[in-house]
Amino acid sequence: MLVIVAPGQGAQTPGFLTPWLEDPVFAARFDWLATVAGIDLAHFGTEADADTIRDTKIAQPLLVATGLVAALDLFPHPADAFARIGAVAGHSVGELTAAAGARVITAEQAMVLVRERGNAMADAAATTATGMTAVLGGDREEVLAVIERHGLTPANDNGAGQLVAAGTMEQLAAFAEDGPAKARLMPLSVAGAFHTAHMAPAVERLASLARSVSTHDPRTPLISNRDGQVVHDGRDVLRRMVGQIANPVRWDLCMETMSDLGVTGILEMPPAGTLTGIAKRQLKGVETFALKTPDQLDAAREFCDKHGEASQIETTPTWRMIVSPAKGTFHLASEALEHDLLVPGATIGAVASLRDRTDITAPHGGSVVEWLVEDGDLVSPGQPLLRLHPEGTN
Repeated sequence: MLVIVAPGQGAQTPGFLTPWLEDPVFAARFDWLATVAGIDLAHFGTEADADTIRDTKIAQPLLVATGLVAALDLFPHPADAFARIGAVAGHSVGELTAAAGARVITAEQAMVLVRERGNAMADAAATTATGMTAVLGGDREEVLAVIERHGLTPANDNGAGQLVAAGTMEQLAAFAEDGPAKARLMPLSVAGAFHTAHMAPAVERLASLARSVSTHDPRTPLISNRDGQVVHDGRDVLRRMVGQIANPVRWDLCMETMSDLGVTGILEMPPAGTLTGIAKRQLKGVETFALKTPDQLDAAREFCDKHGEASQIETTPTWRMIVSPAKGTFHLASEALEHDLLVPGATIGAVASLRDRTDITAPHGGSVVEWLVEDGDLVSPGQPLLRLHPEGTN
């Protein structure tokens, strides 16, 4: 199974976009998305220095635009992608890239949202002096306990002994003086404490915009940063991405879901290297491909052919398919079994694992066409549970 991942802020490096823009088709498409964002992204991706592109207002749109246009180079006929990709995921702002790639939102919507996301996060960061520190190694439980003791937030949990603590500069200074044993602390050059409560004003701004954004259900399983669950409702994908601005990125749980799905290959969109590096440490035996330059495209397509297989949800209209968000045991709701017509939001059952229990609802409702599982069945992330035929204009 093939999983496509999109990196988050920090993956950009000076000049990384230069070889891509040598292709006039790429350059024209990139110029369109830059125009939508209202930013000269070609300049920032080719000529700007590291300090300049570290700016949240620049880095985030630059990353999303690059990932989206590179995806069109990788899959010149976009529909072909859904016959190969088993799942998609993005780290932090990379979720916008993944969501647009899965057709939850359009590329243009993604660029407007990422522009406003970057602006709002930069404004929120300017109100209080905050920062982030990477914590490498150490005992996981001790690291989390020390982070909590200092009032910090584990803003990124990347698994494989890699956490990021975030909070005020005073809290981080105290953390540096009294850190966890056997762990190496590395202050990050970022503008603020992203994915913490300090970003609440940015959430309010994006939530306001999101109310006017039309969505579609994903064309391929989309793994959420919030909890590693496969999300199959477009509105829920959007809500999660907005809320994630002020909540920790659980990339460790995303990789756990990839493992549950049976991933054999992970391809990272440009500017690549960060997420494939994490995967090599966490997902032993899984082949990775970091797509960094356009001269790798043929090899990347071969990688996709080698690991690709159609997702279970691709061949059926997504608006009438209910899927499992996680691996576990499916427990059927008796009231759902008693009705041939389900109202929007009706609970059809739950998926229980060793970690938690998640209720499953039918967001749009509809007539029951076919149950695809039975009570007590073991299910995998993204596995179809129920087919529904829409009723009216839900």
